[in-house]
Amino acid sequence: MRPSSPSSPSSPSTAAVAAPGAGRRSAGRRLSPGARKRLVVLHVVVSVSWLALMLCLLTLAVMALTTDDADRLRTAYRAMGLLGDALVLPLSLLTFLSGVALGLGTSWGLFRYYWVSTKFWLTLGAMAASVFALTARLHDAVRVADAHPTGPIPVADLGFVRYNTVIVPAVALALYLFTVILSVYKPWGRRKAAGTLPGRIPGAGGPAEAGRGPEGR
Repeated sequence: MRPSSPSSPSSPSTAAVAAPGAGRRSAGRRLSPGARKRLVVLHVVVSVSWLALMLCLLTLAVMALTTDDADRLRTAYRAMGLLGDALVLPLSLLTFLSGVALGLGTSWGLFRYYWVSTKFWLTLGAMAASVFALTARLHDAVRVADAHPTGPIPVADLGFVRYNTVIVPAVALALYLFTVILSVYKPWGRRKAAGTLPGRIPGAGGPAEAGRGPEGR
């Protein structure tokens, strides 16, 4: 009768591999499935709305830049000011915060992957540009329109406002579109860390868990 070995040769290695994965799953996924889905829905809705807002502002700004009709220019600038005051702050802030919550509440994390951390900083930059630079430029445009309620608006009074109202939303839109590309392609892989295995974190959700939409978060 052949003596049995005290331990199976595969048991220690199996336990060593299974334990880290199980630990990551339990430690990383902090949100319940229901809460995670609700947060994903919120993040997608506000992210798409923010993207649509930037596109609308850019469209109005280009129309104001190219038109020779003073009434159309005034209408465009006043509409941009109304949209900016009502939507820029809540949409950009909710997009950023919901993306951060998804990163912290799931096993994706905020800084475990290069593409997720890139989205975090880009979304933060786009939010700051929208809240501060874009809002200020929209207020400048509204002041020009209010200063000339009727008749033509001299080019000298418009100044660089015509170009600022195009440049700022265009930059914000480009940043946010880049975060969408990061969400889809997920380049660059995971950050190197001692004692961790390369590759995707087991139990991680889909791209929305990393803050799809600018991160992009």
